[in-house]
Amino acid sequence: MAEPLPQDPTLDEMRTHLAPRIAAHAAFDGWSDAAVERAAEELEIDPDQARLAFPKGAADMIDAWFAGIDAEMAAAFSAQELAAMPVHKRIRAAVLKRIEIARPAREALRRALAILAMPQNMPLAAKLSWRSADAMWRLAGDTATDFNHYSKRGILAGVYGSTIMAWLDDESEGEAETIAFLDRRLGNVADFETFKKRLAGDPDQRFSVTRFLGRLRYPGR
Repeated sequence: MAEPLPQDPTLDEMRTHLAPRIAAHAAFDGWSDAAVERAAEELEIDPDQARLAFPKGAADMIDAWFAGIDAEMAAAFSAQELAAMPVHKRIRAAVLKRIEIARPAREALRRALAILAMPQNMPLAAKLSWRSADAMWRLAGDTATDFNHYSKRGILAGVYGSTIMAWLDDESEGEAETIAFLDRRLGNVADFETFKKRLAGDPDQRFSVTRFLGRLRYPGR
């Protein structure tokens, strides 16, 4: 649970506390000033000050809400819980926890993704996707700093994004279809990791950025 809002909050503190409440209203009011005003009323914040916390409008609101989901997910697991799980189970638990957190604002998430899909918001969408994947891998204890750092996050961003899209349309009991979808995707990732390990033992097949770029420039005939 978030800390209570301080008596004289900064804009960052207002943004953190307002974001989940804005999401709760966004299903009906959209990611709009109306949603900000309703959230501000609930927290007894001056609406004009509340709007100042989101100078870029909907993009800032969505950014703050996703950051809150990252933080709530990270706080949901104890070190003992994580230590008892293999890495792929930690990732699975993280994805399902994010869905649990977003569930009360499911329609707001659908609207948020529609906004992020707009051409002008594609850079933000990529940033938020990467940030969420990074938060999940850090929760899982990943400390890679080499190429694997980027490949793991890129792969997980794809798994998470496609799972969310499946979940938004899932009407099965207990969201069984979403869980099955996630497990299949994570199985594919596990297969990919096995394939990478096999290639690692063969220098001739190992991925090389230089060789890849060279082939693009001088394709075989």
